Amino acid sequence: MRSHEVGSAPVHRDTDHGWEVVLPVGGTSLDGVRMAGFRDRLATGLDMRVLPQPVVVVVIGLGDDPLTVESATGCRRVRSLVASLAPGPARIRGEGVECVEVCLSPAAAYALLGVAPRELDGSVIGLEDLWGRHERRLRERMTDAGTWPERLTLMNEFLARRVAGGPSMAPEVAAAWDTIVARRGRVRVDDLAASFGWSRKRLWSRFSAQIGLTPKRAAMLVRFDHAARALCAGANISDVALACGYADQPHLHRDVLALAGCTPGALAGMATSAG
Repeated sequence: MRSHEVGSAPVHRDTDHGWEVVLPVGGTSLDGVRMAGFRDRLATGLDMRVLPQPVVVVVIGLGDDPLTVESATGCRRVRSLVASLAPGPARIRGEGVECVEVCLSPAAAYALLGVAPRELDGSVIGLEDLWGRHERRLRERMTDAGTWPERLTLMNEFLARRVAGGPSMAPEVAAAWDTIVARRGRVRVDDLAASFGWSRKRLWSRFSAQIGLTPKRAAMLVRFDHAARALCAGANISDVALACGYADQPHLHRDVLALAGCTPGALAGMATSAG
């Protein structure tokens, strides 16, 4: 992986909700990393439910006010945060929000975060708890930067330095994750282990240590992600269950309840209420 100058960035404005979204031209040069800048132009405030997804999400807050994270473990105010692959029911609120969001594949997260994924403990935590003074220095430099391209370049360069000294995921674990994603969670763990010449126990142990989820839970997460996107796009619940590989509608209901803390109907309603 190498760093590069992000250069000018296109600006997209959500006229319905007042959000400015800035993307780096050409993405980033870091494998498994996506980033964007966000600004609440109309000061409408942020009130967002955190849903599990197959990426680790890092948010660097640039505004004057901290973000409030509400979860099963309580309420906490943070300047920056990291949400694990399956963070459990959580909500993020904020006023005058301006931030850079970075989405990390499990392999990128393993190299960049500085802790084993399992130590995130399926939660949303303050990024300063992981990066300490490095998070504070990065946040201050990005806040002081005059333009979005400067901020995104600073973020990219910071991540490039971290990844240079970070651990590498075992090729078999990375390939197992890629297979789960490519097949939309429709895999058998025994078959997956056999394809690498590993026992089920060995795959389970190595995968859990480096991804932070068991292979079965990872497949469940990827399948849920496709279902959640379809539900939020307005698809019929029974059609989603069939298309996403669930045994039946109750199976979809159980998985959505376990991962999102709500029913499929309630999940679909989030998109409706947001529009």
